[in-house]
Amino acid sequence: MIAQNNVRSTNNDPVESSESFPITGGANGVGTSRLFRQFGSLFSSPAPTTDPAGYVEFGSISDPVASSGRTLGTFAGVFCPVALSMFSALVFIRVGFIVGNAGLYVTLLQFIIAYVILLFTVSSVCAISTNGAVEGGGVYFMISRTLGPEFGGSIGTLFFLANVVGCGLAISGCAEGIIQTFGPTDGTGSGSIPDGRWWRFLYCSSLNTLMLIVVLIGAEMFAKTSMMILGVVVICLLSTYISFLTQGPMDVSIPHENSLVNFTTARYTGLQADTLWANLHANYTKDYTSNGNQVNFAVVFGVLFSGVTGIMAGANMSGELKNPSKSIPAGTLSAVLFTFLCYMALSVLIAATTTNTLLQNNFLFLGPINLWPTFVTIGILTATFSTGLSNLIGASRVMEALAKDRVFGPLMSFVVKGTYKSNPIAAVIASWVLVETILLIGSLNTIAQINSVLFMLAYLATNLACLGIEITGAPNFRPTYKYFSWHTAFIGLLGTAIMMFVINSIYALSSIILCLLLVIALHLFSPASQGAQWGSISQALMFHQVRKYLLMLDSRKDHVKFWRPQMLLLVSSPRSCCPLIHFVNDMKKGGLYVIGHVKVGEFVDNDSSSDPTIEEYTQWLSLVDHMKVKAFVELTLSRSVREGIQHLIRISGMGAMKPNTTILGFYDEEQSKDFFEYEDSPYKTNEFDGNGVKLFPYRKSGESKSLGVVEYVRIIDDVLRMRKNLCLCRHFHRLDKQMIARNNHIRYIDVWPVNIFEPKNEDPFDVVSQFMMQLACIINMLPVWKKLELRVFLCESETVSENSAAFERPAEHRLDQRLKLLRISASIHKIPEWNKDIDFAKHRNILKQFTGNSDSNQVMAEENINRSKLYMQRINQIIRDRSNATAVTFMYLPTPPAAPSVDYKEKCHHYLDLLTELTFDLPPTILVHGIDAVTSTTL
Repeated sequence: MIAQNNVRSTNNDPVESSESFPITGGANGVGTSRLFRQFGSLFSSPAPTTDPAGYVEFGSISDPVASSGRTLGTFAGVFCPVALSMFSALVFIRVGFIVGNAGLYVTLLQFIIAYVILLFTVSSVCAISTNGAVEGGGVYFMISRTLGPEFGGSIGTLFFLANVVGCGLAISGCAEGIIQTFGPTDGTGSGSIPDGRWWRFLYCSSLNTLMLIVVLIGAEMFAKTSMMILGVVVICLLSTYISFLTQGPMDVSIPHENSLVNFTTARYTGLQADTLWANLHANYTKDYTSNGNQVNFAVVFGVLFSGVTGIMAGANMSGELKNPSKSIPAGTLSAVLFTFLCYMALSVLIAATTTNTLLQNNFLFLGPINLWPTFVTIGILTATFSTGLSNLIGASRVMEALAKDRVFGPLMSFVVKGTYKSNPIAAVIASWVLVETILLIGSLNTIAQINSVLFMLAYLATNLACLGIEITGAPNFRPTYKYFSWHTAFIGLLGTAIMMFVINSIYALSSIILCLLLVIALHLFSPASQGAQWGSISQALMFHQVRKYLLMLDSRKDHVKFWRPQMLLLVSSPRSCCPLIHFVNDMKKGGLYVIGHVKVGEFVDNDSSSDPTIEEYTQWLSLVDHMKVKAFVELTLSRSVREGIQHLIRISGMGAMKPNTTILGFYDEEQSKDFFEYEDSPYKTNEFDGNGVKLFPYRKSGESKSLGVVEYVRIIDDVLRMRKNLCLCRHFHRLDKQMIARNNHIRYIDVWPVNIFEPKNEDPFDVVSQFMMQLACIINMLPVWKKLELRVFLCESETVSENSAAFERPAEHRLDQRLKLLRISASIHKIPEWNKDIDFAKHRNILKQFTGNSDSNQVMAEENINRSKLYMQRINQIIRDRSNATAVTFMYLPTPPAAPSVDYKEKCHHYLDLLTELTFDLPPTILVHGIDAVTSTTL
């Protein structure tokens, strides 16, 4: 049924309390080192903050003193972890390998390319971190609050795994350094410590356990450890620079495991122009540590980049930072600049002092040529140990954030319960166990590439998040970091994607597929409904694209060839019309579908209550979700149902996407049925029965209609005068799609293209009948309805008796040709008793009185009224006799009586009475009246 005014105005409803967002006090970044104050000019104002649910509030950064458990400043919390992670084992072990194979020119170029892309990725990190308060979880928090829970959860999971694998790699590198220093040196097995697969696993497990102890003590202890280790690494690196400048020529031995060459020493020349000249160009050879595999540009670049993937180490500590929105950008940029200068200087000094032969055949040559060789050993051990420590703490923090957000439901609830004084003990232990599992694999050369690709994927997602939100033009995206734009995000995104495939295309593709699988799994099965709280960039992107294409969609360019039904279904209570809502969803054929509802009441000026439709709108959206239909919802508040329907017809849709067909329920006295409570109903639910109040009330037995007959007929007239196609639907409470699908008794969709009130031989070919056949054909194209046969009944009335035989055959032939031209597969059935039992000529003028074609001054006689009812009952019997196996019937809707006219109210009642008699006890029936042509026979 259409909307009735049994819904009450809520003028006396209390005003909804809005959630407030107070402005908090500022912070000066206590604990920031003087070294990083120069970066203060990068930030024009304090960043907006967010509450734990992700809502943005604009003001200063929250007071760090009020943030419990936040104790770290920029230097200890960001600079040290990032610098140490970017040094890792590369600074002491792999730079010589890179220069010796790629040459100085290519090495410098690769460092520049890597750091440019890292810089752009850091720019995206800075943009996100200065656009709102960053909670614990670092990269995961940033991505999930920008891209949404599905992408954020999947990328966060991969980033967690990357940290776990990275920790295992660092521990293995540390163990390698120990064995190289204290293990066997001549292949005889003699040395301070034994070597072997399980001995190496023991050393790795011991280092992993030592890291566990440090991390369990807490983030503050980790920060102190990082500061101390960074100091040691810097001292060791300085000793290397001094050695390059002071050491003279010498011979350096080749490691015994290098079986690719037959010489035992190679030359270190000290600073010499000839050595520098010889090392300028690439000279790729074989790698003695990987069974003699050939080295090329991709291998060298993969090794280089795997050593500088630590730019997120500071972001991982976001939960312990006093002022993350300031510390993350300043500390990360400082560490990137510092490590870049160190690597460039080290590359130049190596190329100028060490022969190509030594660089390619002894990756640990820095020890023998150092003035104090022990410093290099200490540097290797401390750099790798700190990298592993940073990855372990990062993995535990990301895991804690995933658990708090319930991304995987109760599966990770133990992590939340296992937190003590802001330190996620359970997450740390779980990460430690996973690292032990990685160490059991043994050789991690292949896993190292996977680790790099996983980090790349996290960087790609960060750039993608910033690029997407920048493209959408969201006004609340206002990072205070000055040097971010969509260009920087795009370059970072493109460069990261290229690097993933340069490092290893198979692993890159596998990681992307794994990420997509996680996205799909989280979307389908995750119990966390955080999308509305966090916000999802997909909504912003869809809004941006939909708006753009709606502006491009021009109604002046519409063509009948591409016509599709755009439905506006007017509903009073969805409880009683669930089958109709589903049926219209089928009939829309990919077009617009709007469910409209009129709430009767007034919006009084001096009333402080809010618009009652605002609260109800969410309930109607839940209804759409429950019904699983692809529909929009439009609600309006009006003094009458008629006026409200006029509002909905005018304002529903947007631009060229506006409804062209209005659908109403039929006005009758049949008892409404509650499909939400009916036991065998496929729509049964208790979702809308909360706190003893039933949402969407409907007219119960004994209650009178609040919508009058005259107003209903005027609504019909309004729809037609507003140039909208019209459908009146009756008996749809009998529609059962499940029975149609499984029952072979129901076999037909019927179309009756004849205006019963004023029958003519041209009725099957007019606009109304063509629209009727189009709707029936659309329904017949759908899976459930496709098995039914479409029948068109030819109801041809006699004109002049002597010419009747001449006209009979051409009409059927014309209809058959028209159906073929319209590509409508239907059978034509003539009604033999149509002319035998019914005198159309006698009833035509009588029935015209009840339509818009009548003479407005003609007075109805009681005898004519009774005769017309008998006529309708006879027509109804003819239709019923042929509807035993019919699923849906489409019939011709005559125009309502025109207003104003003599006895207009009586004509409205008789018009509706005749339609009631016509459709009595039929299958689900649609009375159709089309306005414009909707079919085309041309290409």
